[in-house]
Amino acid sequence: MEQTIYEKLGGEDAIAKVVDYFYTELVLKDDTVNHFFKHTDMEKQRRHQTKFISFALGGPNQYSGQSMEKAHEGMNIQPEQFEAIAKHLHTALAHYGVNESDIDTALSKVASLKDDIIYK
Repeated sequence: MEQTIYEKLGGEDAIAKVVDYFYTELVLKDDTVNHFFKHTDMEKQRRHQTKFISFALGGPNQYSGQSMEKAHEGMNIQPEQFEAIAKHLHTALAHYGVNESDIDTALSKVASLKDDIIYK
């Protein structure tokens, strides 16, 4: 049986490192999107994002946060901002040695949520 991307990465602890890098080194340094996190409890955000990405990459479903639509309500995220976040996720996964095929799979899952996130 083929390993999930979650397993290939090393499970939730490894994904937590990817998520930390994603926010600390990429998202929060990007002035086109960092304002969305100005009043966000980033520790809570990192925990939620780790569980969400873990599930998206084939790990156990431990995500118990709001729906994507509800979580992004009132933010009016534009397509270019969504794409910036996706690009940062690509960069973070590549930084930790994830191959392009697995990154494409992960980003396809993220892209499937686009309609629940933009223009809300």
